[in-house]
Amino acid sequence: QVQLVESGGGLVQAGGSLRVSCLASGRTFSSYAMGWFRQTPGKEREFVAAISWSGSTTYYADSVKGRFTISRDNGKNTVYLQMNSLKPEDTAAYYCAATVRFASYYLEDTYAYWGQGTQVTVSS
Repeated sequence: QVQLVESGGGLVQAGGSLRVSCLASGRTFSSYAMGWFRQTPGKEREFVAAISWSGSTTYYADSVKGRFTISRDNGKNTVYLQMNSLKPEDTAAYYCAATVRFASYYLEDTYAYWGQGTQVTVSS
């Protein structure tokens, strides 16, 4: 089992940058592929980015491709989401998630473990 804690959210102006982090407990972090999802009130949670166990493979939603970068440091049990050129529509609660399966990385049901979320607000 793994526990996930996100941090780094906050308020930023449009065009700015922010990096959110997700710290995982346990000694088997490298056994999990990781994903970031986001959710706004009244909407379903949506896929943002995913990264494989070693970090060699990454995927992004079309809406963030070229602006966001997912990375991981297995030595620190941490996955990051670097967000650049932020837009007001990026405003959401951002959640990290862990899975031992990676085939359907864009689906919520793929992920067994979730953090509590961190709020990112982009002002226009």
